[in-house]
Amino acid sequence: MHSHDDSRISLNLADENATLALAQRLAVRLKPGMVIYLHGDLGAGKTTLVRGVLNALGYTGRVKSPTYTLVEPYNTAGLEIRHFDLYRLHDEEEWEAAGFRDEFDGQNIFFIEWPENALGLIPQADVEIAFEILPHGRNVEIRSYTPTGRECLKQF
Repeated sequence: MHSHDDSRISLNLADENATLALAQRLAVRLKPGMVIYLHGDLGAGKTTLVRGVLNALGYTGRVKSPTYTLVEPYNTAGLEIRHFDLYRLHDEEEWEAAGFRDEFDGQNIFFIEWPENALGLIPQADVEIAFEILPHGRNVEIRSYTPTGRECLKQF
């Protein structure tokens, strides 16, 4: 089942390879300054998707979930990518103290896990990707909220 309009796509991912294929499609559509929210339970595939995007862009290093550091920066294919995992973010003071606000410079591309922990502190998502764990595989809902996001999902 694959439904599509310019603001919402629903996909069924059979396995990790399907997640990586989605990541490759996403990678070629990234634009500087994009903000992508990732939703889903632990183990749903959020970090796998980010790793797949980075690998598709030619990054060969290790990609680990930034659960303790809150952010991992990557530079690949001339793009500055910031992978945030805000699961352990406690409050606004911690956010400000870490200087994260300065990261949103219109150039960096953001993948943000657990964005609900920093609402009001982070920019609106251009694209939101929600993973749902199924008995077999995953269901993924991709939504766009801005012109940049809609452009990203065009002919996806």
